[in-house]
Amino acid sequence: MATGVEELLDMLFEMIDEAKSMPLSSDKCILERDKALDLLDEIRGQFPMELAEAKKLIAARADYIASAKREGELIRKQAEEKAKQMLSEDELLAQTKQKANEMLRTAEERSRDLRKAANDYCEDALRRTEEAVAEAYDEIKKSRARFRALTGAASSSSGSRQPYDVEAED
Repeated sequence: MATGVEELLDMLFEMIDEAKSMPLSSDKCILERDKALDLLDEIRGQFPMELAEAKKLIAARADYIASAKREGELIRKQAEEKAKQMLSEDELLAQTKQKANEMLRTAEERSRDLRKAANDYCEDALRRTEEAVAEAYDEIKKSRARFRALTGAASSSSGSRQPYDVEAED
């Protein structure tokens, strides 16, 4: 059926918007209860999937950082091994230490860069997910308020209550 929370909310809105009016009443409507409840169940089902995606992103970030640390450690060990092999002459020893330090600095710099890139990527992905979830949640609250207003108006027998106006709420 639908793939995302926004699409499901649009479907629910359309269902309510296109619902047939009850005889002798313009503010009451007839909905297919099972269809409306099914859409709400699907919306509920989507939230855990979006949260699971955010958790996957965090786990991927941790794996990415761990991989960068392993790579940095491997580079450091390789530099140390190379330095041990070149101990025969003083000049070679000085050059080896200099290269090892450069490699270590490079590895640390690269590790920091990779960690920053992973953090930035995860932060952006989490921000986008948070915005999508917040937007969907706001849409649900609005739909629920409209639904309550419509059902509250339907249960009012006096007819003196004004119809719900979405633009007035904003």
